[in-house]
Amino acid sequence: MSGSQPSTPQRAGPPTSVVPGDWPGHGPATRAPASTASLLTAEEGRPSQASARDDDWTLSREIPIDPDHAALLFVDVQNYNARPDGGEYTALTEAEKDARYGDFFRAMQQTAVPNMQRLANACRRARIEVMYTVIEALTQNGRDLSLDYKISGLFVPRGSWDAKVLDAIAPQGDEMVIPKTSSSVFISTNIDYVLRNLGVRSLIIAGVLTDQCIDSAVRDACDLGYLVTVPNDACATLTAERHEWALRNNRGYCRQITTEALVQEIFTLARDRLDSRA
Repeated sequence: MSGSQPSTPQRAGPPTSVVPGDWPGHGPATRAPASTASLLTAEEGRPSQASARDDDWTLSREIPIDPDHAALLFVDVQNYNARPDGGEYTALTEAEKDARYGDFFRAMQQTAVPNMQRLANACRRARIEVMYTVIEALTQNGRDLSLDYKISGLFVPRGSWDAKVLDAIAPQGDEMVIPKTSSSVFISTNIDYVLRNLGVRSLIIAGVLTDQCIDSAVRDACDLGYLVTVPNDACATLTAERHEWALRNNRGYCRQITTEALVQEIFTLARDRLDSRA
């Protein structure tokens, strides 16, 4: 990740937003037009491109999550790479480890992991699905790994200690842990299928590394039609500079918000949902 940094992608849409209650998702349209005929030409019965395009411009990613159709996904927060004694660092001396990864572990301990804990607790209280993906082969010898993972040496055997989620944010009950063998969880797993089965439209993504697997997941989720929210202080990478550049670069693909603001949003929306059902 050395060298000059790329410029921020220009992906901002028109300065408009959806009205409360509109939750554009994936698959079939979640908001039908007032009349199907309004999208058809009188003579040919074809979709009116102007009408459909005008309707699309009312959408925005800068909207609160939909708690009834939301999930929190933690990416790669596991023993292998999120602990100093993890398998990724076994060949390093303590001095080498601190020189190369000290900033990362301090950011994890002081900021990212505590914020992940707050998010997990808030989502569980609001009955929002909490999910995990971890680097983990489907085999003991790694023959199923992607070419990139084989080249990079990212091998975590199936069922190993390295594959376990960090104790601080360990899964509870039957919360799902999905093993992956690619940077983007959407490439090497069936997570899109699972999220659609759960009815998820709003996807919160947190974890590590901000400029690698988080970035890949955010972009793929966006392209697949999810409204992605990234709590920017519940992610981490090897340096603060890389973290900030990653957030700048994927800002056009997701809504970015602090953990404090997101937890408050979840609390408020969950409370309002209970009040409306009382």
